[in-house]
Amino acid sequence: MVIKPKVRGFICTNAHPVGCAAAVNEQINFVQENKPEGEGPKNVLVIGCSTGYGLASRITAAFGYDAKTLGVCFEKAPSERKTGTAGWYNTAAFHDEARNAGLYADTLNGDAFSDEMKTQVIEKIKADLGKVDLVIYSLASPRRTDPDSGITYKSTLKPVGQAYTTKTYDTDKDKVHEVSLEPASDEEIADTIKVMGGEDWERWINKLAEADVLAKGAKTTAYTYIGKELTWPIYGQATIGKAKEDLDRAAAAINGSHDNLSVDAHVSSLKALVTQASSAIPVMPLYISLIYKVMKEEGTHEGCIEQIHGLFNTCLYGENPTLDEQNRYRMDGIETNDATQAKIKALWDQTTQDNFHQLSDYKGYNHEFLKLFGFDIETVDYEQDVDPMVKW
Repeated sequence: MVIKPKVRGFICTNAHPVGCAAAVNEQINFVQENKPEGEGPKNVLVIGCSTGYGLASRITAAFGYDAKTLGVCFEKAPSERKTGTAGWYNTAAFHDEARNAGLYADTLNGDAFSDEMKTQVIEKIKADLGKVDLVIYSLASPRRTDPDSGITYKSTLKPVGQAYTTKTYDTDKDKVHEVSLEPASDEEIADTIKVMGGEDWERWINKLAEADVLAKGAKTTAYTYIGKELTWPIYGQATIGKAKEDLDRAAAAINGSHDNLSVDAHVSSLKALVTQASSAIPVMPLYISLIYKVMKEEGTHEGCIEQIHGLFNTCLYGENPTLDEQNRYRMDGIETNDATQAKIKALWDQTTQDNFHQLSDYKGYNHEFLKLFGFDIETVDYEQDVDPMVKW
């Protein structure tokens, strides 16, 4: 079939297998051309491995350090009439390239929040890897079912304490406008922490340790975004921010447990990028369009693979990694420094419906959005018939 993008709101409902493979190969090429120096991981588990920062982590571990990688994701397979998800095609492309390079790669598809998936992963590690020495936690989901209670919790994107009104950009209507968000209730805050906080990360590490599949001195990190003044009301001082604070709690709890293993856990704060998750958050399409313009002009713009390559090279496996006061790795300084933020704030204050496309890099934002699903890639002929029935 000929596959063209079908965009609805902040999501693309289809994906292009050839385009997704091209995007994966682009990241692999970057890592191979910038091989990290020194020792790295040997056996890696990536929870949330199929898109964004999780996929970049898997690519960096495999093609930067020749690591064996086991991934967990929740993706839909293609059918004769419908394409698979982008994450499905990304994973298929990664498997192909790993196989060509003689690297071990396997992926389990299902609910990473469930204890059933944790059991399957442990059995696979025992059978194929023995133990893992790096666990990446990169899940983004709007809901989670608690394995103990069976209750399904849903996350909420709301401010905490008081209502919030700000500018945003509606990608559907090509419109800059104000959006007002009512404050979250205590229940909504608690539910968001249940979904997006550190409870499941902690549970994963505990299960792996109890099963004796964590190597001594194993490293683990969970990804977060902290942001700065313009995004704090919807990120840092909002329901998401409360959930992300819980990641810090979980990291401390993990470090305080499993004394015999000396597990090294840190939250990693990364820069804002176009992802399937960030596209859904009010403020972020406008904010990211502006930071892309500023950071490209500064020569400081980085995508997923550059950020994660740097995280592995300078923090996870760096000789003297820098930590902030909350014991986090920080890769977001190129965005959150005062000089860059001042430029972004100046553009933010000036932006209107009439000048948005002149002041921002929405073209770059939209390109990155389409690229998430395998579209708008120069090397791909989108008029060609392609077979959507790709297998892993």
